Amino acid sequence: MTFSTDCYNFPMQSWFVPAFIALCIYGLWGFLPKLALRHLDVRSALLWEVAGMLLAGLCLFATNRFQAAFHPRGVLFAMLTGVCGLSGTLFFFAAARQGKISVVASLTALYPLVTILLAVLLLGESLSLRQGIGMVLALIAISLLSS
Repeated sequence: MTFSTDCYNFPMQSWFVPAFIALCIYGLWGFLPKLALRHLDVRSALLWEVAGMLLAGLCLFATNRFQAAFHPRGVLFAMLTGVCGLSGTLFFFAAARQGKISVVASLTALYPLVTILLAVLLLGESLSLRQGIGMVLALIAISLLSS
């Protein structure tokens, strides 16, 4: 399913709208800690974030009629995702407390480079020359933003 905008004639894939919404939400996620850390220490801010996540999770669980699929490997990887997310957020908050949020958020937003490398090395996904150049440009961009 594709959509086309009139003014740009840009074909949008079915994943584009939810990805754009995620981008906006992640943008808020990257900005709001700086405000929280004006009033809280890093660990307390993280604990309150987890409380917010639990509230959102309970709402999701309720809308799914309190049922969740179970497969041992799926649950393991999903839980590891949570551990990584929480651990990464702890370090993000620590960096945000000390640094400029514009630079901290930009640097940590390069996490897809790690994802891409893991996908190529462990999942056998391919990387085009254009994508490789994009990765190099992203690294150059962060060096320019952080100086």
